[in-house]
Amino acid sequence: MTSARDILDALVSFPTVSHDTNIPLIDWAEGYLSDNGITAHRQVKADEPAKHALFASVGPDAPGGIVLSGHTDVVPV
Repeated sequence: MTSARDILDALVSFPTVSHDTNIPLIDWAEGYLSDNGITAHRQVKADEPAKHALFASVGPDAPGGIVLSGHTDVVPV
């Protein structure tokens, strides 16, 4: 099993400055989820095809639940 530290190291290694694409990070996350039996769905913005979103669900298909939301870009200073 991959440690949380290893996952974090991988995630922060991607150059995801807001004006650049986030596709390599989304590719990695989608692969990681798939390797762990989690189905993810990618959404591509029609007006910004270099920016992708990833949606995944874990657990039973039942009412209720918790949403964890985040973003993949950083703003240059």
